[in-house]
Amino acid sequence: MRYTQLGRTGLKVSRIVLGTMNFGPQTDEADSHAIMDAALDAGINFFDTANVYGFGADKGRTEEIIGSWFAKGGARRDKTVLATKVYANMAPEGPPAWPNHDKLSALNIRRAVDASLKRLGTDYIDLYQFHHVDRDTPWDEIWQAIDVLVQQGKILYVGSSNHAGWHLAQANEAAARRGSYGLVSEQCLYNLAERRAEMEVIPAAQGYGLGVIPWSPLHGGLLGGVLRKEREGSGSGRSSSGRSADALANSAIRAQIQSYEDLVDKHGLAPGEVALAWLLTRPGVTGPIVGPRTADQLASALRAVELELPAELLTGLDEVFPGPGPSPEAFAW
Repeated sequence: MRYTQLGRTGLKVSRIVLGTMNFGPQTDEADSHAIMDAALDAGINFFDTANVYGFGADKGRTEEIIGSWFAKGGARRDKTVLATKVYANMAPEGPPAWPNHDKLSALNIRRAVDASLKRLGTDYIDLYQFHHVDRDTPWDEIWQAIDVLVQQGKILYVGSSNHAGWHLAQANEAAARRGSYGLVSEQCLYNLAERRAEMEVIPAAQGYGLGVIPWSPLHGGLLGGVLRKEREGSGSGRSSSGRSADALANSAIRAQIQSYEDLVDKHGLAPGEVALAWLLTRPGVTGPIVGPRTADQLASALRAVELELPAELLTGLDEVFPGPGPSPEAFAW
């Protein structure tokens, strides 16, 4: 496994991030524990979750599964850089959230941290992430709440997720005025097929020293060899429905994905591994989040870390999936 520092911090994290969103809804507790053990054995030390994972009536279940894994001992907690998130309404599906039981008010942040710590069975969170922008709460209030939690030792670092470039600037300027450390990472949608983050989010992150943690690196399975699987009749339910199915109904996108798979085949490589390896070449990227449902999917992600993409392939990928170009040129003229 290769490691890098998370943004401007001294924290060393693996270049693959283990995403846990499937733990509970799709992967049972025993298999989830086995995947986490395999990840740790392979050198992955960066695990990502969120308080809302488990979803519906099972919100919080994923954190509980991680907590029961930590409880097995063997220095599991000490070896893990643990990231979770706050923002979502944690009430069961149905009635709207009771006031102050979601988003980023100081009150909800305090409640959410304590609830996550209890489910996770730990006394601190390494990276506490804002899962979405809260347009109603001022950054001064958010940072005041975070400063207290840092002083209490309940959290160490703070990151964001799904924030625009100007949100990152606004957040860190507010933190600087207070003498707070500010955001150290941004978790955003970024992959070969979705490169809009290159216009402003990633430049802003680099400017403020934030590590970039891409989610959905295979774009909902679209970059994982979906057309090959379709021909072979081996496609998963995920790749034959949802985002992938909607995208492939568009003939232009289907042709683009076919060109991608043909290019990768020419180099004798696996599409999903190339998509992950490409992200590891991108400036500012700490590591993509992979959410394996099986041990085989984890093994594929691990191979991507060691994959060196030839210059010819990188050029071809830019031709199939052209990025927006630098900002402001990308939108100014």
